[in-house]
Amino acid sequence: QVQLVQSGGGLVQAGGSLRLSCAASGPTFRTYAGAWFRQAPGKEREFVAGMSMSGGRILSADSVKGRFAISRDNAKNMVYLQMNNLKPEDTAVYYCAARTFIPTMSETDYDYWGQGTQVTVSS
Repeated sequence: QVQLVQSGGGLVQAGGSLRLSCAASGPTFRTYAGAWFRQAPGKEREFVAGMSMSGGRILSADSVKGRFAISRDNAKNMVYLQMNNLKPEDTAVYYCAARTFIPTMSETDYDYWGQGTQVTVSS
């Protein structure tokens, strides 16, 4: 069983940066892929970025490539999302998620979810 607790987020101006953190419980988290999804008002939840348990496989949505970076620290059971050059269209509730071994872009493949954190980017 894995529990995910998120922190970070908030309000930032366009062009600014934020870092989201996701703390995982459970001794076996290093065998899980970590990912970030987001859901904007009135829209479906969408994949943002994912990383395999070893960090060797990384997936990113086209909309965030070159601006967002996912990373993890298995010693601390942490997954991060560094968001740079934020745009108003990045405004959403962001969720971390976990599934075994490798990341995918489909939210239905993920077994564990964080509580969500609001990111608001003003123009």
